[in-house]
Amino acid sequence: MTDRGAQALQQSEDTLKVGPSSMHWTGSELVISINEISSPPLISRISGTITITPAAITQVELPLTADGTHIWRPFAPISSITVEIDRPGWQWEGHGYFDANFGTRALEEDFSYWSWGRFPAGDGALSFYDAERRDGTRLDAAIGFDVAGQARHINAPERASFKRSAWTVRRETRADPGTKAQQVKPMLDAPFYCRSVVETTIDGTRLTGVHEALDLNRFSSPLLKPMLAVRVPRRKNWTP
Repeated sequence: MTDRGAQALQQSEDTLKVGPSSMHWTGSELVISINEISSPPLISRISGTITITPAAITQVELPLTADGTHIWRPFAPISSITVEIDRPGWQWEGHGYFDANFGTRALEEDFSYWSWGRFPAGDGALSFYDAERRDGTRLDAAIGFDVAGQARHINAPERASFKRSAWTVRRETRADPGTKAQQVKPMLDAPFYCRSVVETTIDGTRLTGVHEALDLNRFSSPLLKPMLAVRVPRRKNWTP
């Protein structure tokens, strides 16, 4: 990831380019082309293609705040994915998804913490979006998706804490009473954020999916924010 100036941005109805990387919608697939330099400590060029083929495109959005300043948009919560990266062993196919968040205020202005998870379940998928807002209210969202792109609110067990991340970020997800969620594969650890593959039990079924936890109190720290420039460098100018 690299922050770039406005001149690096090109956008059309079906293509978004930021510097040397792009996303292109073919009408049935989202093709993501990567041509970047990875961050420290392993600084090297990385390139390849990720292709996401949705089972369906949803028409739903989830407001994360009462005034709609933050929106979660699950474009394709059930998809297949093909990854072709120029590294040995970084070629695979599997179950994927595509979503995005939009907002008109900084996340740390409205939230102190959130956790999110997406778990394939049968022919569909379950997503849990839980957050603690700055105004003292909570978001407790549990949504089921089917292969036709239809979404519905579902009954889900209460939040359940599990082992903190390597940076001691608090983590929680939904889990049946008397069961425990657990990390089965690390993906990304940062002082304020953790992404991992997690197992949990919902309605008696053991599910495995992608989970994230975000501590926005830590993120907003004036001591921590400058560290982002190390992991996400800025390049003001860019010429094709």
